[in-house]
Order: sequence, then C-alpha cells, then structure tokens
Amino acid sequence: MAREQEQFSAEIENRGSENFGPNGGSFFVSVKVRQHLPDFLGSVNLKYVKLGYSYLISHRLYFLIVPVLIVLCSAEIGKLKDLFPNPKCELTDALFILGLLGFILYIFLDLAPRSTYLVDFACYRPPDELKISKEEFIELARNSGNFNDAAIDFHKRVLKSSGIGQETYMPRVVFRPDYTISLKDGREEAAMVMFGAINDLFRATKIRPKDIRILVVNCGVLNTTPSLSSMVINHFKLRPNIQSFNLGGMGCAAGIIAIDLAKDLLNAYPGTYALVVSTEAVCYTWYKGNDLDMLLSNCFFRMGAAAMLLSSSRLDRWRAKYELKQLVRTHKGMDERSFESIHLKEDAKGTQGVSVSKDVVEVGGHALKANITTLGPLVLPVSEQFHFLTNLLFRKKKTNYKPYIPDYKLAFEHVCVLATSNKVLDEIQKNLELTEEYMEASRKTLERFGNTSSSSVWYELAYLEATSKIKRGDRVWQLAFGSGFKCNSVVWKALNNVGRPKQNPWLDEDKDECS
Repeated sequence: MAREQEQFSAEIENRGSENFGPNGGSFFVSVKVRQHLPDFLGSVNLKYVKLGYSYLISHRLYFLIVPVLIVLCSAEIGKLKDLFPNPKCELTDALFILGLLGFILYIFLDLAPRSTYLVDFACYRPPDELKISKEEFIELARNSGNFNDAAIDFHKRVLKSSGIGQETYMPRVVFRPDYTISLKDGREEAAMVMFGAINDLFRATKIRPKDIRILVVNCGVLNTTPSLSSMVINHFKLRPNIQSFNLGGMGCAAGIIAIDLAKDLLNAYPGTYALVVSTEAVCYTWYKGNDLDMLLSNCFFRMGAAAMLLSSSRLDRWRAKYELKQLVRTHKGMDERSFESIHLKEDAKGTQGVSVSKDVVEVGGHALKANITTLGPLVLPVSEQFHFLTNLLFRKKKTNYKPYIPDYKLAFEHVCVLATSNKVLDEIQKNLELTEEYMEASRKTLERFGNTSSSSVWYELAYLEATSKIKRGDRVWQLAFGSGFKCNSVVWKALNNVGRPKQNPWLDEDKDECS
C-alpha cells in the first residue's frame, strides 16, 4: 500500500533516454513532489510508548529510593532508642544517627546520575567573502563546466523552493572546472570552521585548553588520518590524557549523538569539562556529476560549525546556561529502506557524492514518529499523556475515531528542528500543530546559513539567544535527522534568563541587531 510522503528532497523517476533531436542520447528524469509525511497516529507502535515510560521510570528511580531509605532509617532509629534508654547514650546515639544519615546522603549523591550542564556554546560565522547568493551559485556552477543543462535546471528548481537565502557560505574551490575532492581542501575547510568556533567558545567562557578533559568531534563525510579530533588536540595543545573521540558517517543527527557520548563520559569523569564540536565539510560532500539524486547535497549543505562546552560539576550550575533534561535516540537501520535511504557512493563515472533515495521522506517520517512517541512520556504533561493513551485505545475499536495529536507546545517553549528545507519544516509544523513562532528559529537559520548539517540546531539556538527569547525555566527541544536512518531529540532547560551574548553568528560587531 503506497503511503503519502513529504519531500525532504526531490523524488527521481527514470524516463529513459531521448533518441532524436539536439539532446539525443541524453538521460532524462522527472521530479515528483509528494505532499505529506506518514500519519503520525495511523499506526502508533506501542513498543515506543512502552520505551518512553521505561525511560521515565528509570530516570525517577533514584528519587523514589530516598523516601524509602528515610522510612527505614526512622524505624531503625526508633529501635535504637528502645535498646538504649539511658540518657548518657543520647550524645552517642545522636552522633551515630548523623553519621548514618550522612552516609546515606553520600551514597545517594554518588549513585544518582549527575546533571549535565551546557556551560556555553559558539557557532562559527565564515568571512563575508565566502557569501554566495542563489544566482551566483547557478552562475558559478554553469561556468565550471561540470554540469549539463538538466543538472543546472535541477539546481535552479531545488534552490527556488528550498528556503535558502542569499547570504549563505560556500567554499569557492568546489566551482573550479578541474575540482576533485581532496583531503587538503577538506582539512582546510574543517580547520577554518572548527577552530573558529572553538576560539569563540574559549573567549566567551574564559576556559583554558588544558582544562578540557573530554573531546568529541563529529563530521559526517570527512574522515581523515590523523582524525579531526587529533587536529583539534594538536592546534590547541590539549592535555596528554584527554579522552578524545571522532564520530564519522552518522549524518546530520550526529551532533546529538556527540552530546549523548559526552554526557556518558562526564559521568565516568565527574567534575571535568567536555568539548563537543559538530561540523561538516561542504567541499567533501560536493558532487560534480549529473545524477540528480546526488545533486541535492550541493543545493542544501553550507559551511558552518558549532562548539559546545559541557560539565557535570555541580559548581558549574551557577554559570551554565542550560541543563540537559532528556535525550532520546531512534535508529531505524534494521530496516533496509531506511539503511539505503542516504548513501555516500560513486556514480557510473566514479564521481563521489551523497545519494538521496526517493524513500528518504517516508523512512524519515517513521523515524520521527517513533522518536516523538518515545519522547512524549518524558516531557508531556500528565493530562496530554492521558488524552493520547485513551485516544490510542479507543482508536483500535472505532474506525472513524478522530486521532489526537499531543500538544507539544505544552512541553516546550522553543523548538529547533534541523533546517533541511522549507517543505519539510512546513510538514513538521502541520503534523505537530506548531505555530510560526515555534518554527521561526528553524526557518531563519535555513534562510541565513542554509543546512549546516549537525551544527544547524545550534545556529537555531543562537538565533533564540540573539533575539533574547530564552527565559529562566524555558525548555528547548532540538530535533535532528540523519543517515542510517536516525532521528534524535535533546531537551534543554534554561537555568537563567539568557541575554544577547557578545559572541553570536547572528549579530554584527558594529550593529546591535540580527544580520
């Protein structure tokens, strides 16, 4: 049974080759647009609902243990009073009780998961000479001689409806007629954006490089030897016993995966700092062939990087901006269509590029549905969970029962959806019934910076800060998708009112307004 699906990208249909005329022998395709994501409540899988509640119970287990221990201690203290009625023993009993309570408190604090704090973050803004408009993009692509007329026309159509604006950033090297993907160009671009973001972060936090104990770097396509994390260690001269990790091939969702890994490492190394760097090398995702399913990355990916400083130390709570509340990861790689939906491959001529399957929208929609179904019990108010569960049960008995979509606006004050395309954002807004205010950060980021891959959700959070929209207690939902297929969510809670930071990619140094 065919399912309706929204266009994350164009759907490619083979129309064969034309035998006559000026284009004789040329390969032709047609581009179709499908209008909707899968129905989020049409086939809710109960296993994801159960998974969400299992996370909820495990997260609350430590706090449920404390009252039980207090009751048990009170009972034992009562027994001690019966055994030692002599007043001379009162001081000894008091000291014993205090020692016992102190021991219990120590055990609880030692066993309870430490909170993870986002001390601060920084997003890199490339120099103005790398700005590119859509018209300049098409002109440079045509002048490069690397694309035929059909490929140029495809670029035009996709850019026109993409939601990308006129001031995104791209390395000009990819438009050279003789351009081939090289490690040299990839390293230079990665160094520019990564080091720029980290320098901004160090200036904002006054943290010294030697204070960093954990380093996690993620980049989807560019994987070098030595690794990108080693490049960071070498450039900033980090400490010799640093715990460093380099994540590759995990797509646009890798930034949240890197946060999850850093969180676990901070629990293993309490009281330390973790530096997380998310980026993508545009010159390494560039495709100079004419297979239309491999041209989409050219249209959407743009330069950018984000650096985040995390801590699990309770002493850092006073100066941290956010506290990590929930993190849910969903992987659909066991399904063949999901696994094959986004691939780095070579075309028939051996030219490397990122291929996007026509199934990517449908598998992405199912991954999103599974992720938010698991996330719901962790973040939604009890009233919304009750409505959702009762609707789900009655829906099985009545074929014409109207589906109930939980109101996620009650769980979050701000939403940062990965800036993929306008049509994707439209459909997610429609399915989750989000207002324009909730989608503003995503749309503005797509227009101003394009799709910066895993760092995109951080440019969106930077936009919220630049417009002074983050208030104490606000909850921010970051939602990202990636190859595999993956859908990941992370929820942050603002610990204080966040004013306009001095370092922000949205603010011009000579102007006090968003650019």
